Amino acid sequence: MILSMGVITLVAGVIYLFIPHDDSAPEIKKVDYRVELLTARRAASYPVAAPEGLPTEWKATSVRFQGDDSDAWHLGFQAPGGEYVQIEQSTQKPSKFIDEASQGAEATRTTQKIDGRTWTRYTGGRYDALVHEGDGATTVVAGTGSFEQLTEMAKALKMA
Repeated sequence: MILSMGVITLVAGVIYLFIPHDDSAPEIKKVDYRVELLTARRAASYPVAAPEGLPTEWKATSVRFQGDDSDAWHLGFQAPGGEYVQIEQSTQKPSKFIDEASQGAEATRTTQKIDGRTWTRYTGGRYDALVHEGDGATTVVAGTGSFEQLTEMAKALKMA
């Protein structure tokens, strides 16, 4: 029995050494969100936010607009350093929407002005977030990125 275990371990070691394997993270594909953005801007009851002028290191990875679900807009990005940052907008009840978009973050007393809009910081959930309520919808910039990255995204947002 010990001899069998030794042979099995030896075979497993040889397989591990000679069969190629890649432990690096898979390359995330960039998506083109222009068509969905135009659709959302025509259909939504509020000015839809999308970034303009972000550095090329920011890569759009996901997009969707659900007009039948509170005009919900989502645009996700891989930020520099591999972090994730998303823009979420909706006409849904703010408290429920913010909780879902930030995955459980709570409001802090910290606010900041960005392009004339007041954004409230949320922390403690899976994502940190910047939240702006107004313009007919709630806008949430959230993700695993730092508040500097969230702020950079919020500064790049253009509403139309």
